[in-house]
Amino acid sequence: MPRILEKVERRLGEKLFLKGERCSGPKCAMVRRAYPPGQHGKGKGKGGRGRKRTLSDFAVLMREKQKVRYLYGLDDREIERYSKEAAIKQGIFSINFLQGLESRLDNVVYRLGFAESRRIARQMVGHGHIMVNQKRVNIPSYRVKKDEVVSINQLSLSKGLFQNLEIRLKKYEGSRWLQLDKEKKSGKVLHLPQEEDAGLTADLTKIKEFYSK
Repeated sequence: MPRILEKVERRLGEKLFLKGERCSGPKCAMVRRAYPPGQHGKGKGKGGRGRKRTLSDFAVLMREKQKVRYLYGLDDREIERYSKEAAIKQGIFSINFLQGLESRLDNVVYRLGFAESRRIARQMVGHGHIMVNQKRVNIPSYRVKKDEVVSINQLSLSKGLFQNLEIRLKKYEGSRWLQLDKEKKSGKVLHLPQEEDAGLTADLTKIKEFYSK
């Protein structure tokens, strides 16, 4: 899995922090090999010697969709569902789409700093380690709401998934739309996020365009 995730980032041409803290250091694949994978990768990537290939309109749309897909660890069917929901919902598509993704329980667990990556956060939720308003929820796609409190089951804190959690939380800042209580290992949803809260590099309007074709 680690090698696959590295190739995904290299193919898309930017860091997506799919492997947590490793992506912040010199061991990150996008630092060591900032060009697409494959025999001719150096000739196409940012650090390559050859001319960078011009992408077709469809390839541009596909790349933006793939960024979101891998960033949140979802499949195409799930991305399409979130896109369709955002399109028919009143308001701005990009904000509706973003809030659908960001309000997922596995993403909130990641945003609170309880997990190094969304992939690990999904494991935590699926294994029953996460509580919402003091009730166990094991559905990663569960959508949190304003004022709900997400916490770690106290009986789970000794598990390997939470190794070094104390150290990690000490230096973790958290997200503006979530109120993190480092002592209680819990977080309250203050409001749903806006685009600037997520820090995404993907052009979300391209997602709508991709699925409208």
